[in-house]
Amino acid sequence: MKPDIHPAYGPVVFRDRSAGFAFLTRSTMTSATTVVWEDGRTYPVVDVETSSASHPFYTGTARVLDTAGRVERFERRYGRRGAK
Repeated sequence: MKPDIHPAYGPVVFRDRSAGFAFLTRSTMTSATTVVWEDGRTYPVVDVETSSASHPFYTGTARVLDTAGRVERFERRYGRRGAK
């Protein structure tokens, strides 16, 4: 790798405030705010809107759309065109 062209890669805490969930990982993202982690060290923290703790797919609250019902509703509303 060429020196001095890559961003700094280090530990960062990602925090999902809506679910009260945080995890420590490595990233190139930076932040001006910091947090003291469970190990007693201070890390930059990045707030995210959605994580595995709040995403409907991972929490099991995702809804399955009924595509057959949508097709029937479309046909009722607009009818079949060209069928005579």
